[in-house]
Amino acid sequence: MTPAFLNGKLATVENLRALALSNYGHFTSMQVRNGAVQGRELHVRRLEDATQALFGTSLDGASALQQAAHALASAGLRDASVRVTVFSTQFDYRDPARAVAPDVLITLSPPSAVEKPALRVKTYPFVRPLPQFKHVGTFPLFHYRRQALADGFDDALFVDPTGQVVEGSIWNLGLWDGDAVTWPEGPALRGTVERLLQTALTRAGVPQRSTPVLRHDLGRFRAAFACNASGLQPVVGVDDVAWGVDAALMARLAGALEASPWEPLA
Repeated sequence: MTPAFLNGKLATVENLRALALSNYGHFTSMQVRNGAVQGRELHVRRLEDATQALFGTSLDGASALQQAAHALASAGLRDASVRVTVFSTQFDYRDPARAVAPDVLITLSPPSAVEKPALRVKTYPFVRPLPQFKHVGTFPLFHYRRQALADGFDDALFVDPTGQVVEGSIWNLGLWDGDAVTWPEGPALRGTVERLLQTALTRAGVPQRSTPVLRHDLGRFRAAFACNASGLQPVVGVDDVAWGVDAALMARLAGALEASPWEPLA
């Protein structure tokens, strides 16, 4: 069972009623090891910026992470997958402009496995609304992921109306040509792990570029990978384009990412 804490106390069903009914809010997810997290300031800024945009009010992101640390301690955990969701029990969809105070929900689940299976993905035309925010409107993401499984693939990759690759269902895509990593540009959620990895690869001297990538250009790359809050995963095919697992690339990426500092949640 996933422990849930609202504003520092164990959450009740009634506490979560507003979130279940209105589904209005945003969140950030992270892996915590020995009470520490990578990219702490990225999570703080994400929480603060999205709260201001969605609710018109401020949130102390560092305080929200302190609540996460308290939740871990209360559950007797040092390692976990942690999600910090910001919503408001006072929010009313009939009067969405009314000023409301934000509430912080912490949910804990088992830590993500380091080794993950390779993905074969299928493209679907879709661009998430308000991609600059990691909001709780995840219905289309899971719908297309489910559709991909029904179509015999492992996950969904989204393309915009021009055929430009933008992002996976819940992950960012990186492409490898043998010399450099290419990050497809487009209207996508820019993940914290994507940003951490970009910084880490720059530090490691690995060339990178951010540029538009069309669906029909994918065949010119030699390998691909997915990254999100749970870590890294090889991508071995998109539609009819097939790659093998580039073990050397995955090891290089993992090594660069692991070199990013781990900082205490609180």
